[in-house]
Amino acid sequence: MNARAEEKIAVNILRLAALSAIAALLFVIIYVAYRGAGSLTPAFIFENPRDMGREGGIFSAIVSTFYMAALSTAIAAPLGVGTAIYLCEYTTESAITKAVRFGSDCLAGVPSIIFGLFGFVLFVIYLKLGWCLLSGALTMSFMILPTIIRTCEEAIKSVSYELREASYSLGATRWQTITKIVLPQAVPGIITGVILGVGRSISETAAVIFTAGSALAMPESILQSGRTLAVHFYIIAREGISMERAFATALVLIIFILLINLVTYSLINKFIAGKKA
Repeated sequence: MNARAEEKIAVNILRLAALSAIAALLFVIIYVAYRGAGSLTPAFIFENPRDMGREGGIFSAIVSTFYMAALSTAIAAPLGVGTAIYLCEYTTESAITKAVRFGSDCLAGVPSIIFGLFGFVLFVIYLKLGWCLLSGALTMSFMILPTIIRTCEEAIKSVSYELREASYSLGATRWQTITKIVLPQAVPGIITGVILGVGRSISETAAVIFTAGSALAMPESILQSGRTLAVHFYIIAREGISMERAFATALVLIIFILLINLVTYSLINKFIAGKKA
């Protein structure tokens, strides 16, 4: 077999793999939309659930989901980006940096139920926060922190070292180089890492049930229990309360995640285009 034939086979295999991934995504979206679109009405979006989710809507779950995603990201993003900057710019390769990376990778592989038990013991019981959105957000920040650290670290590493050297040669300090040269170049990768964390915090169930609870009422503060969309979908589907409403809730969750990704990547592309201009 000659080189051209091998390349053609390899390209076709890669194309098939890409099409398979797209087909799987489309199948999930289309199936969920088919099952849930009939129950997706304005009343379903803007009313609070009643009768354990059999009636009403999901507005309180949407608000709880927003609180959870915003709080966990606000806690984890600065810590993750700061850790990545420190590892890439202020340290050399040593046993300490290897230990930090190894610990981060291990945390990324810990099952979510373990995080839930940890958050339940630490935040709910020991710190006496109780089942509330703050307990859930603190637990979720531990879960998404490794993803943000590793993604941001790779984004910062991808910035050419020649840019740093040029900045230093002009008399810039290390901090000036980081803030004016490195971070603007790494913004797309950093935002991608943060968005991955947001997606996980929105779609998590096990850790949230153990820490934030599953109250149907509208949360008036972060110190009250709330039920996120993922938890609401899980409970009404598991207990057979209403599969139509369960699929409608799943459809809303998918739409939210798609919108977040579309808006984010649109802003990233505009940012990159603005820099090239």
